[in-house]
Amino acid sequence: MKEKTYEKEDLFFSPYACKSKNSRGRLREEAPCPMRTDFQRDRDRIIYSKAFLRLKNKTQVFYAPDGDHYMSRLTHTLDVSQIARSAARCLALNEDLAEAIALGHDLGHTPFGHVGERVLNRLCKGGFRHSEQSLRVVDLLEKDGRGLNLTFEVRDGILNHTKSGNPHTLEGKVVSLADRIAYINHDIEDSVRAGFLDLDELPKGPARIFGRDTSARINTAVLDIYEESYGKPYVRMSEEKAAALDELRTFMFEHVYERANKLIQESAERMLTALFEYFVHHPDEMPQVYVTLSEKDGAERAVCDYLSSMTDRFAINTFKRLFVPREGSV
Repeated sequence: MKEKTYEKEDLFFSPYACKSKNSRGRLREEAPCPMRTDFQRDRDRIIYSKAFLRLKNKTQVFYAPDGDHYMSRLTHTLDVSQIARSAARCLALNEDLAEAIALGHDLGHTPFGHVGERVLNRLCKGGFRHSEQSLRVVDLLEKDGRGLNLTFEVRDGILNHTKSGNPHTLEGKVVSLADRIAYINHDIEDSVRAGFLDLDELPKGPARIFGRDTSARINTAVLDIYEESYGKPYVRMSEEKAAALDELRTFMFEHVYERANKLIQESAERMLTALFEYFVHHPDEMPQVYVTLSEKDGAERAVCDYLSSMTDRFAINTFKRLFVPREGSV
């Protein structure tokens, strides 16, 4: 089966695609799978990782929303994967590679969304960025400190998925664009549902260019990527669509993200700061993988690893267990 996949890639892929058989390999050599390509194998390793499972209980934008249809970090990840696969397919790029990068791109995200990231960036010596933490998760933290041993191309795409990143593969660039397209569009939908936003408030130019509903906006963006990039050694949007997407992104930061962050900023900062200080002074109370890391990399770095791994609910319950008096306690 794997050889047939290689043959199909030779026949149908763009000359600028990253073919599976040309991967630069893994951090540690291992026996290849007889059925799956290395990128398919990476995808499966990510899906079955503990970090991936925890994404379902991590905030995307709105913490503990009153409703069942808001995005979590997991549903955002699946959205990015779908958009990235669609764009990679129409550009004749490696869909398996794009999917693996997309599924792993947010594994290092903190509880409480970007509020949590800001807090850990302040607390952690050397700073904290979720893209770098996602790479640390797959390289070091998963499998009780052994990591997932992913390919260079997937690791590179995970590290460079943010707007400022510069991935080595076109598939990585596809995921970077898909991430922005996904969060801007589903965050608009969530904001309208939450009463934070009315569609009529969206900037008129981007609304005219992309349309007023999520499906139209995503279709327009993916079609634009295809028309601008097919058969080319790059992946990008047209100047008009890219500028419109940036305008929407700026609008969301100014009118939604900052307002949503303020709702949980104080409580999340108080919780994470207290937990950070506690575990720095009691590193032996963390799970063993983090205890080992504290001895190697220092307590502060290991505590950031531990806190960023927490789901919203687990962080709150840990805070209550350590700091909130229980009935009957003395």
